[in-house]
Order: sequence, then structure tokens, then C-alpha cells
Amino acid sequence: MSSELLVYIDGEYYPKSQAKISVYDHGFLYGDGVFEGIREYNGIVFKLKEHIDRLYRSAHAIALQIPLTKEEMTKAVVETLRKNKMRDSYIRLVVSRGVGDLGLDPRKCPKPTVIVITDTINIRAGNAKETGITTMFSWVRRNPVDATTHEIKSLNYLNSVMAKIEANACGVDEAICLEASGCVAEGVGENVFIVKNGEILTPPTATGALAGITAEVVSMLCEKLGIKLTVANITPFMMFNADEAFFTGTAMELVPIREVNKRQIGDGKPGPITKLLMAEFQKVIENPANGTRI
Repeated sequence: MSSELLVYIDGEYYPKSQAKISVYDHGFLYGDGVFEGIREYNGIVFKLKEHIDRLYRSAHAIALQIPLTKEEMTKAVVETLRKNKMRDSYIRLVVSRGVGDLGLDPRKCPKPTVIVITDTINIRAGNAKETGITTMFSWVRRNPVDATTHEIKSLNYLNSVMAKIEANACGVDEAICLEASGCVAEGVGENVFIVKNGEILTPPTATGALAGITAEVVSMLCEKLGIKLTVANITPFMMFNADEAFFTGTAMELVPIREVNKRQIGDGKPGPITKLLMAEFQKVIENPANGTRI
């Protein structure tokens, strides 16, 4: 038996090296599809229901009819993890428009493609949680909400890729994208939070940011801990002068930001509120009640 990881494609399992889709798939040709990144910790798929609900919301927004029920999609994720005997893994759930012709008309794609990948991921630099990461405001603005909005977790991530290219070229760990009016939207794949005078601010998703599942956990933790959290526009000036700042995301979890465009945030170290939330978040992911058991 192959020792390769197995990948689920449309109800069948293929070794990683043989897991392929057609070059005529509109997910490949046009980025026409949706996806989710999900974490599994010690046999518990964290917030699986919430991720699958968001996947179906994104699909609905682009008029993509997923050929599985939510229950069937949940079973596909769990079964793929079981077959691969995975623990502490990263799951990539993809639904593309499917195979069509070289035109972009979705009506030419009779059947969406469903893919479940279970593997590992590491997107943090070194000991990022202990020291914080460096960031910069990218020239790449977030697409507006009446275009390919990042409220939809679509396969078209070129907007984020271009910002990441700039961050790489400038030698910083991550980029922060602004929305059309110049306020903070989000990172290339993360939600942004700042702390000022003991209170937390985060941008509205109405500016084009994705409604993050990890961000929602942070919101619930703030309510539990009695920390005031306000959804409001954040200007670059406000970010430069924050006491603390941090990113949240499924792969990244919670990571402190120590610098933006060479301006030190606070004292340049993870702040007390950020560290408290990181510790509390760890308790959340360790609680089996917050996920789906394999």
C-alpha cells in the first residue's frame, strides 16, 4: 500500500502524486470556485461546522451549487482524515466550478469538482508568536465589495498574492491590505486587530474583509474576558500608534505584530492583551466541544 497521503476528489481517493484535475476545470482556468482552510488538533477538527457553513455561503454568493449536502461534506472531510491517519493537520477543502470549455461561461460546467486535501502547513516565520512579526501596508488595495470581494473565500487570490510578493520583496513577514478609502481591510490571509488603551478595534467585513472564524473566536473571548471590542474603521495612523496589534487566521492562529512600515508597535513585543488572548485561544482549541471528532 502506498505511504502517500490520499486526496479526495469527487468521491474517490487518489495518492497525492496522482491527485489531478482537468486543465479545463474552471477553478484552474479562471479561479472560479471557493475553498476553506481548516485545522485539526489531536483528532478534533476545529470549528468544522463553521467552516463548512462559510464554504456554502461563499458558494451561494457566486451561484455555485455544491453537489454534496453539508452532512456529506463533513463526512468527506472526516473520512479523508481517517484514511490518512492524520493528527494536528491542515485541511484544504476546495469546490471549483468544474470542467468546462475555454470560455468562461459557468453554464458550460455541468458538475462542480470537490476536493479534500489533508496535510500540514507552516506559514509563520520562526518564533513569531514569541517575538511578533513585521508588516507593511501594501500598495495593493483590497477589491471592493461590488467586485471580487474578499467577503467571498474564492479561489481567486491574486489580490493577496500580489501583496505577498511586495512583502517578500521588502523583506517583511506579511502585508496589510487597505480598502478603497485607505482604511485597513485585512492581511493577505488574516484578520487584523489593534489594541489601544485596553480596548480592541477590528475593521468591518463590509469593507471587503473575510469574516474570519478565528476572529469570531477572539470576539467571543473578549466578551468572556470583559475586554471591549469595537468593529470600526482603522486608519494607518491608528495602527502606527496602537499599543498592540495582532493577526488572526486559521493557519496562523493568533500572531502579534511588532512593526508596521518600520514603525514599532507599542514596545515592540507581544503585549499583555495579545498574550492573554493567545493563551485563552489555546484553551479553546484544546476543548473537544469546539470541533468535530474524527
